[in-house]
Amino acid sequence: MANRVDRPVILGLDFGGTKFAIAVAEPSGERLAVREIDSLAGSGARTGFDRCVHSARELLAEAAAGRTLAAVGASTFGIPFEDRVELAPAIPGWEELALGRELRGAFPGARVTVTTDVKAAAAAEARWGVLAGHDPAVYLNLGTGLAVALVSGGQVLSGAHGASGEIGYNLRAVTDVGLKLEERTMLEDVVSGRALGSAQEVFAAAAHDPAAAALVETFTAELAFHLVNLAILVDPQRIAVGGGMTRSFDLMRPDLERALRAGVPYPPDLVLARYPHDAPLRGVLALAAQAAREPLGQQAPV
Repeated sequence: MANRVDRPVILGLDFGGTKFAIAVAEPSGERLAVREIDSLAGSGARTGFDRCVHSARELLAEAAAGRTLAAVGASTFGIPFEDRVELAPAIPGWEELALGRELRGAFPGARVTVTTDVKAAAAAEARWGVLAGHDPAVYLNLGTGLAVALVSGGQVLSGAHGASGEIGYNLRAVTDVGLKLEERTMLEDVVSGRALGSAQEVFAAAAHDPAAAALVETFTAELAFHLVNLAILVDPQRIAVGGGMTRSFDLMRPDLERALRAGVPYPPDLVLARYPHDAPLRGVLALAAQAAREPLGQQAPV
């Protein structure tokens, strides 16, 4: 039997708008070490990316000294490509970051697979979490941004450009029809953690602060409007909710369930994700584990 040091490891990276999560794991997915760092979004893409790579190298040295890195799985907000990340305004300069190429350069010799954070989270929930065995299903991410992922046949639907489920760009009213993006307010600007500032504080204050209560009511009603329409379109068995805002899920849930029961012909279950805060990291470790098992050149493209 090979010594542990002779066996390779895998690396998972989750690039979020406010924080980056890093994990070193066995090829089986068993975690050896996990670290989170602030994205320092205001400092720009280059600073954040370089800090994450530096932290990942430190973690590899601490948790897997002397072991070969076989594969890297990474997730990001926005739509990742080899030479850019589209629809990713959360960190200045992130859209111009050649994410796939940068990761290959940072970890030479390792197989690299990149996907969106929400699709990675949905994959984790579909494989190990509350969406397993539910077909079709929807994963709703309520975090810094807003997006969903659709699961059918146990697989997460990507879309023609990898942008399936980017409901943060939804029109909000009939008067939005025909307007360019810069001419209207998109849904993510009013329904997301970023839109509320400190979402947990706003929801907590709603019990005694009329202004906060009105803000929460408007927020939840608009989210419910789009969730009902999505459920009518997909007819899912279950909707799982994950992301940073799930700390306030119990306060949103009754209104969302009421809207689904009233508006959807066959209302789906609405549940909290099994991994509400680290599903993207779990998902990218699964991608890295799969890539590590595949012959070189056959891993999934960026």
